[in-house]
Amino acid sequence: MQENNTITFIFLAILLLLIIIICFLMYQLMQFKKAKDDAEKSFYALEMKVNDLQLETLESKLNPHLFKNILNSIQSHAYQTYFALDKLANVLDYILYESKKKFVTAKEEIDFALNLIEINKIKISPLFELKIKTNINKEDKLYDQPLLAPLISIDLIENAFKHADLQSADAFISVVFEFRDNAFFMTVSNKISDKKVLKKERSGFGHATLEHRLRIIYKNNFKLDKFVENDVYIAHLKIDLLEYKTEMLASGR
Repeated sequence: MQENNTITFIFLAILLLLIIIICFLMYQLMQFKKAKDDAEKSFYALEMKVNDLQLETLESKLNPHLFKNILNSIQSHAYQTYFALDKLANVLDYILYESKKKFVTAKEEIDFALNLIEINKIKISPLFELKIKTNINKEDKLYDQPLLAPLISIDLIENAFKHADLQSADAFISVVFEFRDNAFFMTVSNKISDKKVLKKERSGFGHATLEHRLRIIYKNNFKLDKFVENDVYIAHLKIDLLEYKTEMLASGR
């Protein structure tokens, strides 16, 4: 009799354990389904934003097709979906709303650029060397003043990811943002993928639009240096915001 009770107890314990496991698995399945549904809703909401995206050619070379490609990349990397969609939402909001302003603060532009870099990271191997550095003097009086043209960082970042060597063991992309002495600095460097691209990039690296835009807005208060050194392409941008603001005030703009 006691043996039967023991067997019955063990049976009930196993049954209870199985029920708990089944309930846990069902809960996990429901959570996964909810997460999947939320991700799909976010994905389609962002796709609608991309379809509505309208940008002036001179203001930016950003193309809605670029974002559709990014969305496809995000969808094919489910483990990064939430993080990447969140970053993409921030980027699209900035482009759709903040870029309509004539000027933004350096903080806003740098935050946008960092989000754009995070999105591009999904297209490269986790082992690829991507170095991001910020050296910001937040006490600088011009750091929080709207003096920087929005989307000014796009060209340098996009070209780095487009033309970088993603295969070699010593390949890398480096992006450095600085704000000091009332000036905005941005330095982007990457190992170039092959000699054909190297020859092409010596002739301009596709920055004609950026340089034209800088010249229209900042006149002589910027400097954009582009050069190749040992198969590494380097672009360095400096915008002297104090001089620019002084000229604006003097001209009554």
